[in-house]
Amino acid sequence: MNIKNLFDDDSAVSPVIGVILMVAITVILAAVIGTFVLGLGSNVESAPTTQFSVDYEDATTSNGQITVTHDGGDTIPASALSVSVGSVGTADFDGTNGYGSESSITSGKSFVVYTGGAPGSPSASNYGAVSGTPSSGDDVRVIWAPEDSDTSQTLTTSQVP
Repeated sequence: MNIKNLFDDDSAVSPVIGVILMVAITVILAAVIGTFVLGLGSNVESAPTTQFSVDYEDATTSNGQITVTHDGGDTIPASALSVSVGSVGTADFDGTNGYGSESSITSGKSFVVYTGGAPGSPSASNYGAVSGTPSSGDDVRVIWAPEDSDTSQTLTTSQVP
């Protein structure tokens, strides 16, 4: 056995690396093709690009208001939007007193969430209510959840002052 040949002979390294690369490429291709064959790739829907502002008026009282305003971006079906107020409840944009399931939320439209339940004569025409009153620091989230999907995404988060 010649020691000099041991360091100069590279013939066995090339085929091993080639086999490893071919196996890796095959696995990656199989995963990509399998994803689309099983329909997993087509169900991915990206969230709309929007901007919302959240304003508070006595939000921690039983007759407070949280106003969510669409400040710009994509138009969103009302049926896909809701407002979650801490642990006290969620109000849907297309609820009983909301925009209706066929409506679209465009820039400039607002939705009022009354805390402590709906008032006898609300000042807003499109509103929802949560039964409890949030505490200072509770998260208020605008949630997008399209009807034809099992996913949801938070579009904006704000905290009750």
